[in-house]
Amino acid sequence: MSRQPEKARDWEQAVRFHGHTCPGLAIGYRASKIALERLGAKRSEDEELIAIAETDSCAVDAVQWLSGCTFGKGNLFFRDYGKHVFTFALRPSGRAVRVALRLGQSEEPVGHPENETELILNAPAEALFDIREMTIDLPPAAQIRDSLACDACGELVMVGRTVSDRGRTLCIPCSQEQSR
Repeated sequence: MSRQPEKARDWEQAVRFHGHTCPGLAIGYRASKIALERLGAKRSEDEELIAIAETDSCAVDAVQWLSGCTFGKGNLFFRDYGKHVFTFALRPSGRAVRVALRLGQSEEPVGHPENETELILNAPAEALFDIREMTIDLPPAAQIRDSLACDACGELVMVGRTVSDRGRTLCIPCSQEQSR
């Protein structure tokens, strides 16, 4: 069976999930495919695979779609570093692959976004990314926590995300409003 139809299908599904084709989505797509292949991993059903994204760009939609790592499951972690760097790791071993974009370090102009997307989708992995296999300390597994009502707004807030203020339990936005 040819890998091309699988690749085309995966790409089409990622585009459908994201809403449009763009270079950012292609970056996340390639980074995810590379990491999953190197780890010998499949799409995560629970928390057996984790992803750490160092950007909040379009690329993260491809990471979510292909890897199955999501904020809701607690196996997608965001580090606000503004870099197209993605680390995927397996529980419980911590065996990981870090994929860092190096596209753009070239002096050659890429041109239109469509051309850039095609370049990202088709160029050799090592030409686009610095790829490192390693072992990492894993973030803690997701925990289900109780919720309490904020004494100011009445909305439910996760225990551990509350602020105690003069004997009242407040959500973070209300505590910030109270301090003004």
